[in-house]
Amino acid sequence: MTEASPLIKRSLVDQALEQLRTRIKEGAWEVGQRLPTEPELAAELGISRNTVREAMRVLAFAGLIEIRQGDGSYLRGRIDPMDTLRALSSCSLEQIRETRHILEVEAIGLAALRRTDEDLRLLHLALKESAQHYHGELDTFIGCDLLFHQRLIDAAHNPALSELYRYTSSIVTSQIRSTLAAQPRRQSVFDLHIDLLAAVEQQDPQRAMALCRTLINEP
Repeated sequence: MTEASPLIKRSLVDQALEQLRTRIKEGAWEVGQRLPTEPELAAELGISRNTVREAMRVLAFAGLIEIRQGDGSYLRGRIDPMDTLRALSSCSLEQIRETRHILEVEAIGLAALRRTDEDLRLLHLALKESAQHYHGELDTFIGCDLLFHQRLIDAAHNPALSELYRYTSSIVTSQIRSTLAAQPRRQSVFDLHIDLLAAVEQQDPQRAMALCRTLINEP
């Protein structure tokens, strides 16, 4: 009986999560609104207060709610980031490429207009690190390459674009790994990164965007 109780408890928490997520998606509360208290939710859902507390912790970890000590819980958003990640993970390579065109090309055009001297310093450091690992261990190089691209997006100084890129970086990683695992790394592709940074440094958005398109389309 003791061994089974954690499974029963988890099942109740899952049920509570399902009900709470459904209410959030259906608009039971507005974003920024204070949610009912744990005792109120427990009575409403017909479960224990401890089960509600565990479910609320999961929602807070997922970023859907914010628990303010001594003040209650507030709705932060309606979309569960885990649902987003699951959708991203099922994308095809062509869908990944389309997503990168929509997000990265425009962001890099903005980066060419808005980059600061500090942005350039960080970009040169990231590209230097990437060059050192270009012919080395695959995952190490991919990490360096993603950092360079993230800093390019960050140079647009638009927090929404930066956050979107962080979300999509998992599928970008998948595309890069599939490509590089199937063929050797070519110097011409790395040279595109050098040219891209030069275009951003020279504040030439049209050239930067064109180079970004070329880079994304590389097989």
